[in-house]
Amino acid sequence: MIDPGRAMVPCSQCGHPNPPGAQACSKCGAGGDSDATMISGHTVGPPPKIHSLDEKENKSGLGADSDATMISGHTIGPPPKTHAPDDGEDRPALGTVLAERYQVIDILGVGGMGSVYKAFDRRLTRVVALKTIHPQLAATPVMMKRFKQEVLLAQKITHKNVVRIFDIGEDHGTAFLTMDFIEGVSLKDSIQERGKFPATEAVATIREVARALEAAHGEGVVHRDLKPQNIMIEKKGHIVVMDFGIARSAEHSGATQTGSLLGTPDYMSPEQARMEEVDSRSDIFSLGLIFYELLTGKLAFGGKTVVETMFIRTKERAIPPAEIERSIPAGANDIVVKCLEPEKEKRYQSVTELLTDLENFDPSRKVGAGTLVKSRLKKISRYRNWIAAAVVILVLSIAALILRDRYVPAPPAVRENVSVFIADFTNHTGNAVFDNALEPIIKLALEQAGFVSAFDRRQASSLGVPAAEGRIDEAAAQKIAVGQGLDFVVSGSLEEQDSRVVISIKTKEAVTGKEIQSSNETASNKDQVLYVATKLAGQVLKALGDDTSESVLRFNNENLSATSLEAVREYATAMDLLSNGKHADALKSFSKAVDLDANFGLAYAGMAVTSRNLGNQQDAERYIKTALEKIDRMTDREKYRTRAYSFSLSGNREKCVEEYSTLIGRFPADVAAHNNLANCLTQTRNMPRAIEEVRRAIAILPKRPLYRNNLALYASYGGDFKTGEQEARAVQVLDPSYPTGFVALAFAQLGQANSADARDTYQKLEKINASVAKSGLADVAIYEGRYAEAVRILEQGAAEDLSAGSKDRAALKLSALAYTRLLQGEKQNAVAAAEKALANSGTVKIRFLSGMIFGSAGQEARAKTIIAGLAAELQPEPRAYAKIIEGEIALQAGNPGAAIPIFSDANKLLDTWIGRFEIGKAYLATGTSFTEAQSEFDTCLRRRGEALALFLDESPTYGHFPLVYYYLGRALEGMKSPGSSEQYRNYLSIREKAGEDVLLADARKRIK
Repeated sequence: MIDPGRAMVPCSQCGHPNPPGAQACSKCGAGGDSDATMISGHTVGPPPKIHSLDEKENKSGLGADSDATMISGHTIGPPPKTHAPDDGEDRPALGTVLAERYQVIDILGVGGMGSVYKAFDRRLTRVVALKTIHPQLAATPVMMKRFKQEVLLAQKITHKNVVRIFDIGEDHGTAFLTMDFIEGVSLKDSIQERGKFPATEAVATIREVARALEAAHGEGVVHRDLKPQNIMIEKKGHIVVMDFGIARSAEHSGATQTGSLLGTPDYMSPEQARMEEVDSRSDIFSLGLIFYELLTGKLAFGGKTVVETMFIRTKERAIPPAEIERSIPAGANDIVVKCLEPEKEKRYQSVTELLTDLENFDPSRKVGAGTLVKSRLKKISRYRNWIAAAVVILVLSIAALILRDRYVPAPPAVRENVSVFIADFTNHTGNAVFDNALEPIIKLALEQAGFVSAFDRRQASSLGVPAAEGRIDEAAAQKIAVGQGLDFVVSGSLEEQDSRVVISIKTKEAVTGKEIQSSNETASNKDQVLYVATKLAGQVLKALGDDTSESVLRFNNENLSATSLEAVREYATAMDLLSNGKHADALKSFSKAVDLDANFGLAYAGMAVTSRNLGNQQDAERYIKTALEKIDRMTDREKYRTRAYSFSLSGNREKCVEEYSTLIGRFPADVAAHNNLANCLTQTRNMPRAIEEVRRAIAILPKRPLYRNNLALYASYGGDFKTGEQEARAVQVLDPSYPTGFVALAFAQLGQANSADARDTYQKLEKINASVAKSGLADVAIYEGRYAEAVRILEQGAAEDLSAGSKDRAALKLSALAYTRLLQGEKQNAVAAAEKALANSGTVKIRFLSGMIFGSAGQEARAKTIIAGLAAELQPEPRAYAKIIEGEIALQAGNPGAAIPIFSDANKLLDTWIGRFEIGKAYLATGTSFTEAQSEFDTCLRRRGEALALFLDESPTYGHFPLVYYYLGRALEGMKSPGSSEQYRNYLSIREKAGEDVLLADARKRIK
């Protein structure tokens, strides 16, 4: 960009204005060095000699500044007079306008992903950086689709420390993306110029990078190529990070495999060096390497070869930075050492955890002499144990790398996923039994192929395409398919001929309307119709390129068609109702389906899903058990789905994740599997990956309310309440009557401290689902300290649930009632409500909540009965809850020293919000461990999204949250911190207006 403070000198060749002293014209290259220049590891040549902007076009004043400027990891300066690298990329000439919008002004650099240009956005009249995509990366639709998905994920990251990606597009075969144009220098250049940074400045820099990572990881995006070259320091000192998530696509495509391995080995994690799958902890290791370099001016690992450099980090820890530079504070040294643990389980497990230590950094605390002596002794023997093994491995690794450049084995064939919309078959027989009977069976049959995703026809009503008499004919189906970006439309008809039924089917390309398959078969009678339909679906699969064996198809088709038409019709009706949130009606239709066919396993699985959605956990467990008994009559895909859902119901989260992951490996186009895997991941508290999976589901079916609603919930659970609200409102646009959409919106509003708005949202829900609305309204009342009103709502709601036969929902309300009574100081009434909850439900969460009431109310014997039952279960979740109740008993008995290790064991089994809260109370109760208590309560504040629903199942529990402020105030008060008063005020701001809370007077008294 032109610096207006300096007079410009016109080029003698082309007249382009350049700063005084420039060695070459930044437009035509006149006067430049003829040798190629290496910039950030990439050779940069001049703009291609095709044509350039004429003087008229260049009067916008967008000529390049001669000062070196960094953009996307490349130094910007006058391009040398050489030819651009011959890497197969067809670079746009200067002056070219891409997508009728972006005018190429200058070439800035060339990297493994493609070339980077300075461009002018004509539509928004601003300068942007435009990065073209390397031809290898965009070589196939599969690669390009993957790249777009990664960019769309990266685009979700909105943070002041992250370079924004504006747009992704394509123009005549040139794929590109646009992003912020950054003027400044890279952190790498700054290190090379200055050497080591002062510790306080290094910490401040790493803190900003960590905040960028935290935002990215919250969106499920891992950088994978974090290095100082990708970190920019703007002229005013602001830090921004580039290229989030994009390295993954290059890695998958093979476009930068060798470059990514050999180009930046200095900043790789051990798992990257071993070429293993990476997660957010890999970025933490890379950040530790950068921190190390800032503090010492040196790289953490060094070797004579690239392979040796990579190998060392997989086996040994880096020399602590304080051993190299004695002036480094202990806090900074400790943070680096923890980041650089070779085993990722020993590192910081999240950037949020790392940020806590960075925020608490004390530059005055130095590393002691004893620590340095121990470190030196370790250094002497550091390499003795692995030298012999290293020699062998290094030789093999070097040989592998050499051969890799000579021979790259062909990657396994990847079949591109295809999407299909199934139109309603035209029924010319006059027999209504055939209505809506073939479509679900054909969907199941087509999905025997892992690359096929059959669009959820149940959502067609929300797409605004008119349907004739409520049916989606071929023309309407094609409109939907084109509008949704689907690939093919399958349609068909039924004709009756002499008591026989002729079934016809055809497949067309959605956009062109070109017919790629057409066939028909005759069923000798009604009972043969489903079998014939599945055979025809097999012919569609062959036309789509499926190579599933005939024996597998025959086996699955026989299972699919073994039920009756009437049962399939009821099943299809139930699935429609389930998709539209009408769970009670769906359960009735599923029940009719199994009445017609007692061996219809899929219908039992549907009953399990519906029962769980209705809050009837015990019924759900019973139905899924019956479904498993019928699993032999299911297709392979449905077997995986049913087993995985059973693991989800039983609380076996790890097996749930494993089963759905295996399902996706076999059937990558299974959109429901991505969604359900996300749900299981939330139960393991892995929010970033859960969000990533549900976004994959949304990428396939962007207008499905269920997936958008789950994204809203998971975003709020992860603490991103703005995204939660945005997605929840999107759900209401897609389906204004979607019940859980109101819950997701209320959760996001509560997370942003808008309890009045949340109350209004729940009141609107009352017209649609009164039971869920009452749970929400009572939760808001508890949150605000309006206990009497909460008691009234919960007692009424529980009675209504019991009258409706919803025992599990009634039990949840009774558990909340027990907690409210405890807050009122009415222990006897609290115990009575907990006993009533247990009488109606034996689910894990009801037993846990009741056990906590018994433990808090001094009913030790009753609580221990609950503990014994939970501790005897196989899964870690109930065992963790047993430990928390046990810790609560010790705490109530005045023995916090015994409670702390018990709570700690619970959190090791499953790291829950309530477990963190309870151990914080225990630390506080010691009267000395105030810092530890403050740390735990601070964690509860950061993870407050999990308090919205303690079990992450949409059952509102945010009434537990306000106490964190009170106890945090107590911890800070014990630390003699003036910040304690602020926390007491936070507590009072929530509950003081109601005037019912017993802690209000104490909180007021403690404010200084």
